[in-house]
Amino acid sequence: MRPLERVVSLVPSITEALASVRRDAVVGATDWCTHPADLDTTLEARVRGTKNPDLAAIRALRPDVVIANQEENRELDVRRLRESGVRVEVTRIETVPEAVATFEHLLDDVLGWERPAWLAEAERLWCGPLPPVRHRVAIAIWRDPWMVVGEPTFTSDLARRLGWENVVAGAGLDGRYPRVEPEQLAELGAEVVVLPDEPYVFTADDGPEAFEGLPVALVEGRLLTWYGPSLAHAGELVWAVDRAIDRAAGVHPQGWPQDGNVSR
Repeated sequence: MRPLERVVSLVPSITEALASVRRDAVVGATDWCTHPADLDTTLEARVRGTKNPDLAAIRALRPDVVIANQEENRELDVRRLRESGVRVEVTRIETVPEAVATFEHLLDDVLGWERPAWLAEAERLWCGPLPPVRHRVAIAIWRDPWMVVGEPTFTSDLARRLGWENVVAGAGLDGRYPRVEPEQLAELGAEVVVLPDEPYVFTADDGPEAFEGLPVALVEGRLLTWYGPSLAHAGELVWAVDRAIDRAAGVHPQGWPQDGNVSR
């Protein structure tokens, strides 16, 4: 097939993934598409947010295809683009294997682009048999109100493949990202609370204080919630959680920094 030359991505993870293959062909992306960091040097236009894209700006880019996602984007916007003659490919990703299969489909059947090396590495690392559970975790994504990762979600699936059991999954709470009170997480059996730096920017001074008595791991959110090139580095999260638990127990193995930052 003829490789497509003009692509608009409405999904941050997918934007980064596509830019790693054909940077010049990604002509439009949302304001939330922050990777690669220098994307604006080649991008023709930003098209506002994932939930409120500028449809006129998208049409003006004359894309061969727009890539959207069932969770990230609104069906209304997809429908309006299609009604105006714009081709839209909608993805659905709730597990790591689904992410890998989705990129294979997009690259092979939609875009006609080559597969990047990181995609094979992600499949090798995370699409095999599930490892034994090493830690029971809860993963917060927001506060005021507090919200955590439930299921079915990509993040919960990746957590399980990292050797973590998400205590919120199967706990009977409402929704894929249920609201909770911080004290509920210990009651659910969490051994450690994982605080990513997105979508809420948890920091050493904003978040850990709510979970008295529980170890807290501050991690790079992109490694846990994005389904693109970051998958090749997601194993760093295992070290981060192990370190948080060891620090809570007063263990400081030689070579580990003592400054409390576990997202290196």
